[in-house]
Amino acid sequence: MTNSADSKVRAKVWVTPEQVEALRSACYTAGAEYLQQRNEAITAFAYDTGLRVGELVQVDVSLLRSNNSELYLPTEIQKDYPNENSPPPVTLELADETARLLSAYLTNRWKDTPALFPSRSSNRISEQGVRNMLHKVAEAADVRPYKLDGSRGDAGDVTPHALRHGVAYRMMNEEEDNTLYDVRNRLRHRSIQTTERIYDHLLKV
Repeated sequence: MTNSADSKVRAKVWVTPEQVEALRSACYTAGAEYLQQRNEAITAFAYDTGLRVGELVQVDVSLLRSNNSELYLPTEIQKDYPNENSPPPVTLELADETARLLSAYLTNRWKDTPALFPSRSSNRISEQGVRNMLHKVAEAADVRPYKLDGSRGDAGDVTPHALRHGVAYRMMNEEEDNTLYDVRNRLRHRSIQTTERIYDHLLKV
């Protein structure tokens, strides 16, 4: 029987690699044409890095390194640990496909800003702007993410955090040789116990 306290911290909604591909394709059927490449870049970048939305919107172009194949995350834009400690700076290796997509996006983007992802009306997209974009794209793609209770969600359940949880699902179910420690390092949890509490059930999916 599932402990009610444990269920509160477990990943409740996640997406699969196939659903993320559908989201990326739908970026080119939903929204203004000049935003489509940005929207795909946001989706792929979030699903590769596992960044929290509050971190994603703070990423500047200057934090990309090695021909966009690495992302440097300084302490100040990372979510603080729930104690007196601060997370250390970290460099995340990006997938080759993500690096190519970012390079193409940066070459063609309509607005030259320090922020990696500007919006239509601002030089930096907001957290709500990312959520709204994902909802619209998920609706166009008819993506129904998986839920903790065994049911399927709807487009409104496709959030930046559902992509973050999807990273854990992908690493533990679609890629070989990953452990919970690898998931912990990618998602930058304070402890392996946190990773286990949130994601152990995904191993059984």
